[in-house]
Amino acid sequence: MTNQLTDSLCLSRPIIQAPMAGGITTAELVISVSEAGALGMIGAGYLDAESTRHQIREVKAGTRKPFGVNLFVPAPFTIEEDSMKRAQQALEPFQVKLGAKNTADFFVSYEQALAVFYEQVNVIIEEEVPVCSFTFGIPSREVILSLKQNGTYTIGTATTLAEAQAVEASGMDAVVMQGSEAGGHRGNFLADVESSMIGLMALIPQTVDQVSIPVIAAGGIMDRRGVQAAICLGAQAAQLGTAFLTCKESGANDIHKQAVLERQQEDKTTLTRAFSGKAARGIENDFIRDMRKMEQELPQFPIQNALTKPIRSAAAQNNDREAMALWCGQNPNAAEPITVRELMHKLVDEA
Repeated sequence: MTNQLTDSLCLSRPIIQAPMAGGITTAELVISVSEAGALGMIGAGYLDAESTRHQIREVKAGTRKPFGVNLFVPAPFTIEEDSMKRAQQALEPFQVKLGAKNTADFFVSYEQALAVFYEQVNVIIEEEVPVCSFTFGIPSREVILSLKQNGTYTIGTATTLAEAQAVEASGMDAVVMQGSEAGGHRGNFLADVESSMIGLMALIPQTVDQVSIPVIAAGGIMDRRGVQAAICLGAQAAQLGTAFLTCKESGANDIHKQAVLERQQEDKTTLTRAFSGKAARGIENDFIRDMRKMEQELPQFPIQNALTKPIRSAAAQNNDREAMALWCGQNPNAAEPITVRELMHKLVDEA
């Protein structure tokens, strides 16, 4: 199962651990994945520069194998007072129930977010990280060029053929194609969410036929059958999130892991803007249902994400799964509470 991508990244297995931000991708998880011959990825989307550096050094202390860092590309946003006020009113019952603080003075501007992003890029260059991937858009040509001149392999994220072609035109080395089945945030940046909801099995072949850079398949892949199907359709690697989320090395909250592992057929996953202001797939709960009536009126990312952070933190502390963001792909029934080594054996060796 070697190809251009695995050769470029010195991987013995065509598997990439999805860079799940928010504490799920611990150094232990990343190290275990890379040591198993796949590509471990740090989800640094919510970190500042020094926290990013700290986690990079933790990983480097545990492995000499290739690993990567994923960054969120900041997009301009506006703070609308009326929208914020309505959102805060809607969130108040959850704040009262959970004892969460109602904070309103913690927002960073787009300019501040962009400054942190550039600082993180500099850290990646200074620490000579082998791989850097991007979500929510395409960074400037200067950023991409500076990384590539440093020897860092660059990967974009796309949800449509047009976005994949834009990633290729930007000069990046490879593209993750995120199918509609994927858990967590949608990576669309050219089209709206509705236009970007293409199933992975339809997305891979149309992309590999039109772009020359390696394609990485993501969305609903949980076992060796999914990996083999993606590669048969032309992908050079599979990126898995939910399968790694329930691994013992994952930093996901135990309630989150349990919700995925115990999910029944009638417990559906759904797309929601309620937690962050950006569409994301997770297990439906009371918070999502209660916020649905005003979902389209909520502030955009990252404002809504900041507004709900105290609620999400309090819910985790209180073990209240009805107010937690339980990100999950569309195939959680295949999730298992196993180690990375055991998962990797099931994904590749058993084939």
